Amino acid sequence: MTLDARLQALLDLIATLRGENGCPWDRRQTPASMGRYLAEEVFELIEAIEKDDAAAVTEELGDVLFQAFFIAELYREAGRLDLEEALAQIHAKMVRRHPHVFADASAETEEAVRTQWAQIKREEKGDAATSSVLDGVPAGTPALLRAWRVSQRAIGVGFDWSDLAAVMGQAEDEWREFQAELERSDADADGRRRIAMEFGDLLFTLVNVARFARIHPETSLTAAIGKFEARFRHMEKAAAATGRDLAAVSREEMERLWLAAKNDLSGEEPR
Repeated sequence: MTLDARLQALLDLIATLRGENGCPWDRRQTPASMGRYLAEEVFELIEAIEKDDAAAVTEELGDVLFQAFFIAELYREAGRLDLEEALAQIHAKMVRRHPHVFADASAETEEAVRTQWAQIKREEKGDAATSSVLDGVPAGTPALLRAWRVSQRAIGVGFDWSDLAAVMGQAEDEWREFQAELERSDADADGRRRIAMEFGDLLFTLVNVARFARIHPETSLTAAIGKFEARFRHMEKAAAATGRDLAAVSREEMERLWLAAKNDLSGEEPR
């Protein structure tokens, strides 16, 4: 079966599920409800990608496509979307935003491509005087990813640190300010608010450290969480092997179990 035929078969399946003799659950869904399922499937796809599990990526990518096309069907039924038009629009947009590939523009570096992309987007928006380069970063985006996207938009107009050393220096300043606020703030609501703001400043700056270091903060944090989970589970198993729950182990022995987990798993973790 060709790719076109498989795509049409999937669209036909969704239409059947939504049809008069279809599935009660599928017929009850709305764009809002399916949007939440789509977000969940995207995170599962990301997890599969992070594990570099090609079989899981294949499965999860299929789930993402199903959710996306299901949403398209909901809007088509309401007469508010034409899938062929949506595909035509994204094709035209990608051609328009890659003039260094499809036209005679020049962009030899990643930075040049980002700058060109941002300029084209501003031109597409039309009235730059009444819009912001930060428009289009959804407020509901998870905070770490939103910090990354907002930073990328800002550097598109040249608002950035000069180099990695400069942003590292800013991170050190933010750490000192956070420490100072911890030391002087009372435990009242206003003090906690100031501490939280300083911590937020630190996190935002660290996102930009990651950007200069050419690593994605979401990816690196996901890897760190996975590493912690593996070590913690190793500790739990070691405690269980002695007939105890980890909560019953002394702090000193927990430290020994943690060091043992680090040593035992060192060959299985990214360095």
